[in-house]
Amino acid sequence: MAFNQFTNLDFNGIRDQVKDFLRTNTDFSDFDFDGSNFSVLIDILAYNTYITAYNTNMAVNEVFLDSATLRENVVSLARNIGYVPRSSRSAEAVISFTVDLGTNETRTVTLKAGTVVLGNVQSGSYVFSIPEDFVVAVNDQNLAIFDQISVYEGIYLTKSFGVDYSLPNQRYIVPNSNVDVESIRVRVNSTTSETYQKYSNILNVDATSKLFLVQEIEDEKYEILFGDNILGKKPPANSTIDVSYIVTNGRDGNGSANFSFAGVLKDDQGATITSGVSLITTNDSSNGGDFVESIDSIKYLAPRVYAAQYRAVTANDYKSIIPLIYSNVETVTAYGGEELDPPEFGKVFISVKPKNGSYLSQITKDGILRQLKQYSIAGIKPELVDLQYLYVEVDSSVYYNANVVADPVGLRTKVINTLNAYAKSADINSFGGRFKYSKVVGLIDDSDKGVTSNITKVRIRRDLIPELNTFATYELCFGNKFHQKRTGYSIKSSGFNIDGVSGTIYIGDVPQTLTRGRLVFFKLENNTPIIVKNNAGIVKYDEGEVLLDVVNITGTDLASGFVQIEAVPESNDIIALKDLYLQVDIGNSRVSTIQDVVTSGENTSATQYITTSSFLNGSYTR
Repeated sequence: MAFNQFTNLDFNGIRDQVKDFLRTNTDFSDFDFDGSNFSVLIDILAYNTYITAYNTNMAVNEVFLDSATLRENVVSLARNIGYVPRSSRSAEAVISFTVDLGTNETRTVTLKAGTVVLGNVQSGSYVFSIPEDFVVAVNDQNLAIFDQISVYEGIYLTKSFGVDYSLPNQRYIVPNSNVDVESIRVRVNSTTSETYQKYSNILNVDATSKLFLVQEIEDEKYEILFGDNILGKKPPANSTIDVSYIVTNGRDGNGSANFSFAGVLKDDQGATITSGVSLITTNDSSNGGDFVESIDSIKYLAPRVYAAQYRAVTANDYKSIIPLIYSNVETVTAYGGEELDPPEFGKVFISVKPKNGSYLSQITKDGILRQLKQYSIAGIKPELVDLQYLYVEVDSSVYYNANVVADPVGLRTKVINTLNAYAKSADINSFGGRFKYSKVVGLIDDSDKGVTSNITKVRIRRDLIPELNTFATYELCFGNKFHQKRTGYSIKSSGFNIDGVSGTIYIGDVPQTLTRGRLVFFKLENNTPIIVKNNAGIVKYDEGEVLLDVVNITGTDLASGFVQIEAVPESNDIIALKDLYLQVDIGNSRVSTIQDVVTSGENTSATQYITTSSFLNGSYTR
């Protein structure tokens, strides 16, 4: 008998295998399997086998985390290794406002839990709430100042459950999806009303600990679990459980900066305060909102968090744990202080690239650090540092055949679109990313069949964020060697102002050795640099570092408040260090189109051919 492959999941393959099997039987050796009614029976057998094999294959796949496709199965498998998938997260905003009590003699004002303000974003208007009452004292001016109040996007709801242990398998299931688990508050009402806290860990938990667990179940809903009077207190029989929570729109709530008051205020007698609320001041626009964790994210993070055992010991542990704390993460890097020069022992430095925006607010960083305390070990101090961007800019001269390209403007647009696509690729937009020069040049050549060649020059840029009106030193590490120009400046900057010198100031460099140079401050008069400070700092060409001596910067020319500093790299391939986030800045790049008169046949002798330098030169400033 011929060997049959019983792992085939193709219907036609299974049918052919059945036919081959029957042909080995002498009773069917001369049977017409295709032309007789017997073929119907073969099709039924093959179809039944196919369905059975498919279901078996899918069932087996669902028992492994890396191959499971159904969310409830992925969540269950992750739960087995102690991983709790992230719920939807409410966007958080920080606001302040004042209540003028007038003649009201109340000594406290309570902002009730629930809706507080309405916020507007491009997609519409959203409700922002608080999960608990907020009480402030009235000052001597009869004002109640609500300062730095965190509000969360979403609708505040409450669900009550009766505790009846005569019911088998009683469950407490929150009936809504898109619940922000961090907003859940639980009170158990019996002879007294007691507040239960969500488990953070099981250390020091005994029979009297008033704690609850939350786990995701089917349809992205959540179940509340309590103790059994051995590990955690069990709610008394016939008591009532009140579960309050916020249902959020996730990432859609990000970006709101304008708020109007819609909350409820009570005085110390319980009477409603209906007037005296000032305009809302936005201290921090809404951010941090996110949708429920995706299946792919659970598969990626669960084994890594399990490996870290919810303890941050190594830098990689921090990279795994940060997404659990702050869901609005596009990418994160962490490195030990011992890797720095000079080293800073006992520290780990963390940089986070948020999904929306370029930097984390100070409030967000403080919140992340607070939550990191439960994971960090003694003796290691985590520090969140601002994301450091390394920008790559290109200056490309694109030659084209006029016989093929009728619209040079359209060609330029094609080249820019090609560069934009590359700027979004996996090579870029990451810590430790790499700008591949040969790939970029090839992409430009391939952007249109009319392109004959291109000469593309590269420069790199860091943005200095000055402390205005403060004497300070600054160090910018580019992580790539600088090219030392013999004429002009290798280091250039945008304009800024310094204390004691009138007019706009720029940075330039004067080489002193093959590896070192000094920085100078200069002004431009009739496009000629006039040095105003000869020793403003040093440049390390071989290390790719710019170090400014003590200077008091009082203002900048750019609306962002930055001072852009560019350098000419020694290599056209740019590699970012582990603490630098690489980006290609197309907005500050230049693309020009030049007719190739030789290729087009207009000037075969090349006497009219326009050449361009492969070296960056030109202006003294950015």
